[in-house]
Amino acid sequence: MPTTDGTTAQPDAPGGSAGGRLPWTRPERTRRSRLLTLLTGLTAGVLLLDQVTKVWAVASLEPGERVALLGDLFGLQLVRNPGAALSIATGMTWVLTLVAVVVVVVVVRASRRIGSTGWAVALGLLLGGALGNLVDRMVREPGPARGHVIDFLAYGDLFVGNVADIAIVAAALLVVLLTARGVHLDGTRDGDSPTGDAADGATADADAADGGRAPAEGVTDVPAGRDGDARGAAPAGPAAPTQRDGGTA
Repeated sequence: MPTTDGTTAQPDAPGGSAGGRLPWTRPERTRRSRLLTLLTGLTAGVLLLDQVTKVWAVASLEPGERVALLGDLFGLQLVRNPGAALSIATGMTWVLTLVAVVVVVVVVRASRRIGSTGWAVALGLLLGGALGNLVDRMVREPGPARGHVIDFLAYGDLFVGNVADIAIVAAALLVVLLTARGVHLDGTRDGDSPTGDAADGATADADAADGGRAPAEGVTDVPAGRDGDARGAAPAGPAAPTQRDGGTA
């Protein structure tokens, strides 16, 4: 037990741990680990599904031919897209590749502060979609950083996309929803009190430093004398006279 004056033992801080680690941070670390697992698993799932469907599309569909699934509303059509969605920035594939790399780096760095399930899902979808199209740009013809993205999901006469595009759009919508609700990346919300677990932990440390428990209100410790009486107590005076039958005892 630690001591303060060499003679009086003081109790250890409640919930204290070796090495000065703060015990109230362990649940937060566990939650963050679970959110990172969710984000990573979702990223891997989107990337795998995107690449598998693209391999199937290249093997099964003929370029320029459309397979109707819902009449003119939705179908399958193989397109090798050198640009972005809606064929924007065609001929600037290397710029889109650079943008995709930047998005991946930003998402990975932001994931270190993750504290919200909604944001974990949004970033997982975004990272998986960005990686799915980035793989195409790096490994498909005509060459690294200039590869054409495989699109095969035809939405009417509007545009042709892929699974990665669906994940990116879903992530964007979820980010807008979380922002509108005031949910931040670390899990806090607009209007939350600035004090949290850390303040509670600091209070616990302060209580431990004072001896573990404050004395009851109005009670003061007074050193006992040799005879067990409190030192400094006022000596007892003569007993006050009492009246008995109208007289003085």
